[in-house]
Amino acid sequence: MKDVLDVHTHTIASGHAYSTIREMITAAKNSGMELIGISEHTGGIAGGPDDFYFVNFKVIRRDAYDIKVAMGVELNIIDYSGSTDLPGQFLKRIDYAIASLHSPCIAPGSVAENTSAIIGAMRNPHVVIIGHPDRPDFPVDFDAIAKAAKENHVLLEVNNSSFAYDKWREISSANAKIMLTACQKYGVSVIMGSDAHIDFDAGNHELAKKILRENNFPEELVVNDSIEHFFEFVNYRKSLVPV
Repeated sequence: MKDVLDVHTHTIASGHAYSTIREMITAAKNSGMELIGISEHTGGIAGGPDDFYFVNFKVIRRDAYDIKVAMGVELNIIDYSGSTDLPGQFLKRIDYAIASLHSPCIAPGSVAENTSAIIGAMRNPHVVIIGHPDRPDFPVDFDAIAKAAKENHVLLEVNNSSFAYDKWREISSANAKIMLTACQKYGVSVIMGSDAHIDFDAGNHELAKKILRENNFPEELVVNDSIEHFFEFVNYRKSLVPV
């Protein structure tokens, strides 16, 4: 399986991660990545940066260290309608957005409520990826989510960290199987993300690859195969943003 990009990573700016931008970029390059995306948590997560952090990405060279760099954000979904917590004037300055459910920012709801929250977030044209939709603490209707992802041209994430820790590994793996079955049913593309919070995990998708192989998921539906494939989704979503 070709794997050249990782766009779900965090640095010390997120408050609970432990490496700098330079360290993350260098580690991603050394792991064979051609693109790394830095996607800090927004301020709804304790220790996360102020909104103003996201306005000055022009100072970051996108071709530094012989690897392409994209500057994104991991938004918090904050209600069951799918609202997120970074205003539009800041979102217009970033390359892409991931939207995720995190328990410090929204209480886990019913299957219907959690599903509504994710589908609502897909309607935000800045959102390109739904982060870790297999979280056990936010049960969802994967068939409905996959169908909405297809309709909105949004990527569903296969999050490597979901399978890395004993607390969630078994349930996350079972959820991923259901999600991937639904994705195959509707022809929905997915993206592997490391969700790295330290440099040695940048570009690490080994557990995500294992899940994809175990479920015989078609490689053509995994956008990590090329930068161009990923940016097809980014550019489509950006085309929906009002001028």
